Amino acid sequence: MARYKVLDTFAGAGGFSLGFQLSGFYDIVGAIEIDEWAAATFKYNHPNANVLIKDIAKIPDEELMDNFKGVDFLLGGPPCQGFSVCNKNAGDPKDPRNSLFKEFIRVARVLSPNMVIMENVPNLVKAKTEKKELVITIIRKELEALGYNTKTAILDATNYGVPQIRRRLIVIGSKKEIENYFPKPTHTLSCMNGNLFSEEDLKTCPTLWDAISDLPQIQACEGDEIMAYDQCAQNDYQKCLRENSDCIFNHTAMKHSHRMVERFATMKCGESTENVPDEFKPLKRNGNGERSSTVYGQNNRRMFPDKPCHTIAASFYANFVHPYLNRNFTPREGARIQSFPDWYRFLGKPTTPSKSLLKKEGRLSDIHLCQYNQIGNAVPPFLSKAIATHLYKELC
Repeated sequence: MARYKVLDTFAGAGGFSLGFQLSGFYDIVGAIEIDEWAAATFKYNHPNANVLIKDIAKIPDEELMDNFKGVDFLLGGPPCQGFSVCNKNAGDPKDPRNSLFKEFIRVARVLSPNMVIMENVPNLVKAKTEKKELVITIIRKELEALGYNTKTAILDATNYGVPQIRRRLIVIGSKKEIENYFPKPTHTLSCMNGNLFSEEDLKTCPTLWDAISDLPQIQACEGDEIMAYDQCAQNDYQKCLRENSDCIFNHTAMKHSHRMVERFATMKCGESTENVPDEFKPLKRNGNGERSSTVYGQNNRRMFPDKPCHTIAASFYANFVHPYLNRNFTPREGARIQSFPDWYRFLGKPTTPSKSLLKKEGRLSDIHLCQYNQIGNAVPPFLSKAIATHLYKELC
């Protein structure tokens, strides 16, 4: 069978690439990632890939050709909206031609792969430039100018067996015209709503508890970077993610204060910090015990075990509370919810100080993507795998 070579740009920890690898039809030959910790994670898990730890905008065309000539697929999630690599006088920063998207286009122009696949946030389809032109229209025109037949769709990760409500915009450009660009759903949530049968005989999407119930039930401040399993897999999803793994990586719980643990103990599923009794609400920083008047309801919400999790974001260490334990999720629990297999190890520290604090203290060299950031930023591998498997069948 033919095998295709894949280059991942803006690669992060490698979730996009991993899905293609798991499909069994692709070789991950390279990646470009500016963050050292994320690149280290990518290289550790894809040891045969050529990983460039560089600002993509500073890689000359010649270096791209020297390193990645002959790739078949180009992947990437370039920041488009509101991110400019140009000076403020160079034009509309919301125009993708003034953003890192132009570097994605440049790589496509230089390497001329058979197919390019871009992912981004769904709201990008509504974004407009200052001249009121749709950003997604510009993106498609730029790709079509390079000879790609281009289609877009918003895919929901739960439709492909990811236990997480996560919608992503996918843009596919193919030099060869194909009939169907996007995979049909393989899973459904309907069984959770009382509909036990589906006309298309879809599988039921795993729930949050389906994803993490077999992991060691550690408390706040417990866990380790390497741990042994202490119970057997309880369902097919867990069996799949435990395959080829004899231990658990990155299962370290946040070092919560006693007061925060008490706060979490008062919360029911669906409740957040804004629902706790007054005596457990957050205190003002340096406020001598005075309660904060600002409470963020989207932070520290206890998740329902029998539903898919809410979207795992880069800062998910402060977004969600375990459905039964009085702590936030560990990196490994987030990785399970994202559909990363257990053998996939994330390098770097679990957390780091905020970027704003590091900048304020002049510690710019300490700004890295921690384990939580790497996991939350990733494309869910099972979603990527569905795309990869579908496109392979279309091309063959």
